[in-house]
Amino acid sequence: MQISANNPDRKTWLHVDKNSDFPIQNIPFGVFLTRDDIITIGTRIGDTAIDLGALHQLGYFSDIPLTDDIFLQDTLNDFIADGRKTWRAVRNKIADIFDADNDTLKNNKQHKEIVLFRLDEIEMQLPIQIGDYTDFYSSIEHASNVGTLFRDEEHALLPNWLHIPIGYHGRSSSIIPSGIPIHRPQGQTLPPDVEEPVFGPSKFVDFELEMAFITTDANDFGEPIPVNEAEEYIFGLVLFNDWSARDIQSWEFVPFGPFLSKNFASSMSPWIVTLDALEPFRVQGPKPIKEQMPYLRTKGKKSFDINLEVAIQPKTAKETIVCRSNFKHMYWNMSQQLAHHTINGCPVNSGDLMGSGTLSGPTPESLGSMLELTWRGSKTLTLKDGTERTYINDNDTVIMRGYCENDGTRIGFGEVKNELLPIFKPNKK
Repeated sequence: MQISANNPDRKTWLHVDKNSDFPIQNIPFGVFLTRDDIITIGTRIGDTAIDLGALHQLGYFSDIPLTDDIFLQDTLNDFIADGRKTWRAVRNKIADIFDADNDTLKNNKQHKEIVLFRLDEIEMQLPIQIGDYTDFYSSIEHASNVGTLFRDEEHALLPNWLHIPIGYHGRSSSIIPSGIPIHRPQGQTLPPDVEEPVFGPSKFVDFELEMAFITTDANDFGEPIPVNEAEEYIFGLVLFNDWSARDIQSWEFVPFGPFLSKNFASSMSPWIVTLDALEPFRVQGPKPIKEQMPYLRTKGKKSFDINLEVAIQPKTAKETIVCRSNFKHMYWNMSQQLAHHTINGCPVNSGDLMGSGTLSGPTPESLGSMLELTWRGSKTLTLKDGTERTYINDNDTVIMRGYCENDGTRIGFGEVKNELLPIFKPNKK
C-alpha cells in the first residue's frame, strides 16, 4: 500500500501555519480529553485536534476493516497492535478526508462541531500504556564523553560498546507526558572528599535529550526479530527526556547500573509521529568503526534527519536554547536496537517504549546533557536572564523540540516540556 498521506503537494482545508510541525503530511496519533470530558484517540493537523473516535462513529472509515471501538479507548495499544497495514490505511484516509479538494466533511457543519477541537479545548494524555521500557546508550559521542569524564580519554569506550547496542531496563511507571511537573529526587550520594555516603536531595539533576520508539506486538517468546524486518514492528517516535540525578547515579551505578538516579521520571511528547511520516527524511547513519556481527548488519538507510533542541526556562524568564543536535548522529540505529533486544528470544509487545539514549553530536553545541555541556560541573552555562547553571535548578522548565525539514515540507514532534519542582513534601495532617 502506497503512503499517499505523504504527498508533499497535498493541501488541507484546515488552517495550518507555515512553520507548523503538523501539516497534513504528518498526521500523528495521540490520546486526549475533550471539552466534554471524554477520552478519545485523535490526530492533529495544524492547531486543530481531530477526534478519530467520533470520525469513525460517523462512518468516515467505513471502507477500512476496523473494530467499532478501535478509537474509543484511552490508549493507542490496540490500534498499534493492528499492525502497519492498518496504520497506513487510516493515515491515508485521514489525509483524504482533510484534503483541500474533499468537501464531504468540510461542508458538514454538524459533523465538524463533533469532530474538531481547538488545542485549548483538549488535554493531552499519555498516549500508550507502557508495559516495558528499555533505554539504550547508542550515541558514540555521548558514550565517549561520559567515559572520558568518569574514566579517561584512552578508555572512554568500554570494550563491548562497538560490538553491541548497550541498554538497560527502566521503570515504565514513572514515564509521564509533557506538562506534568516532577520533583527533585532524593537519595544517597557520595560527595567529594567524603568517606561515607549522605542522604538528601540530588544536587545534580540533569536532562537527557533522547527520542524513543514505540513497538507493536512483534515476536513470539523465543523468536528473534531479524534486523532488516525490525521497522515493520515500530509504530513511531516521540521526543523523550530521560531525567537523571548524576550524583545519585555515580554512587549507585556499580555494579548493576542506574536505579534511583533514573527511575524517578522520564517524560515524552504526546503526539507519536509514525515511521511512515518520517519516510522522506531517511539518511544513512554513521559508518561502523568495527565490523558488526551478521544479526546486526542493516541494509539501506536506517536513520532519520531529525533536528533536535533543548531549552531551559527559569520561572520568570525567557527560555535559553542550550543544545542543538540531531537524531542521525545515533551510532546504533533502531533496527539494530530491536534486533539485539530480541536476539535472545525476548518478546516485545504493543506499547513497549525504547529510548535512544542521549543524542549528543560532534560539536560543543550538540551535547545532549548538562553533564557534557558543563563538563561535569567544571564550567557554567549562562542563560538569557544572566543566571548561571551547571545542572537544573528548582522551578526550571526543560523544553525539548524536534522536526524534520526538506523540500518545503516540515514534519515535527511538537515539544516535551516539564518543570522541576523542589523535593516532595507531604501535606501535614
